Amino acid sequence: QVQLTESGGGLVQAGGSLRLSCVASGNGLWSAMGWYRQAPGKERELVATITMRASANYADSVKDRFTISRGRAGNAVYLQMNSLKPEDSAVYYCYARGYRSEREYWGEGTLVTVSS
Repeated sequence: QVQLTESGGGLVQAGGSLRLSCVASGNGLWSAMGWYRQAPGKERELVATITMRASANYADSVKDRFTISRGRAGNAVYLQMNSLKPEDSAVYYCYARGYRSEREYWGEGTLVTVSS
C-alpha cells in the first residue's frame, strides 16, 4: 500500500515562508506529483503540480510566490511557499499519480495557518 507522508506545515505570520515536503513509500514511478489545499467551507483546489519531466503548473493565486520541485529519486515533492497570506491558510494535501496505473494517491494533509 502506497503512503504519502507530508511534513512542514505550521503557523507563520503573513509575509513569512514555509516549505512542505512529501515522500511516497515504495519504489513506484510517479508521472505527476503535487499539492492541493482545502480551506474550511471550501472545495479542495489545485496549488501546484509537477510532472516527471519537471513541467510545473501553478494556480494563479500562488504564482510567483510558491515553487514546486521534485527530489532526484522522483518519489518526493516539495513546495516552497514565500510571501504567505492569510488566504493561504488551509490543509495542504500531497498528491501522486502512478506512471503505469495512473492511480491517484493522497496524503493525509498538513495544516498551514497564516496569521495576519
